[in-house]
Amino acid sequence: MNHLAVNLGGAAVIGLIVWWFWLSRPRARQASADTPIDIVVADGVYTPARIEVPAGRPVTLRFLRKDPSPCAEKVVFDGFNTVRDLPLGQPVDLTIVPERPGEYEFTCQMKMYRGTLVVRNA
Repeated sequence: MNHLAVNLGGAAVIGLIVWWFWLSRPRARQASADTPIDIVVADGVYTPARIEVPAGRPVTLRFLRKDPSPCAEKVVFDGFNTVRDLPLGQPVDLTIVPERPGEYEFTCQMKMYRGTLVVRNA
């Protein structure tokens, strides 16, 4: 009986980990005209982690790193061939012009922090 409880508990924890890292989708934050979108890097996550922007218009993302973890030192946008250093406690602006609709992931260099830039037709 004790082994069954341990196995069920382990399966529940594995399910929670899978959901948290791969299946959960945070609510998207919509970009407003000419205003930078503030993204806080803290406690292992980007907040907000999902951002919607119109295609063909410049968007400025302002990252503020509060997490001293070495994993949080950079933000990587593979879809835009862009990497930025994120110094602790200093805002860093990144301006991009997403031309094509789609979902573009941004991560830390070890891909543990994850976010998504959702580009929609204007």
